Amino acid sequence: MEAPFVLAKLITLVLSLAVAYLAYHGYRRNGREPMLYVSAGFVFIGAGAICEGLIYLVFGTSILSAGLIQAVIVSSGLILVLVSLTK
Repeated sequence: MEAPFVLAKLITLVLSLAVAYLAYHGYRRNGREPMLYVSAGFVFIGAGAICEGLIYLVFGTSILSAGLIQAVIVSSGLILVLVSLTK
């Protein structure tokens, strides 16, 4: 029962890291600072995709606390992407 959930989280992580890599590559090629923000934002989004379960299992927190931490991490990534769009 956990396998599809873990697989979905890993796919999300891999996809977000692929976008982050491409954005970083774009930054290195063109020197456009907003691409650096996009890259960092997607790293945060990818980390947020897997952190809830890890925090819950490793640190033994409540699922509510783990979900709150995940929401903060993902929101931070989205803020970075938003900043890149306004630059």
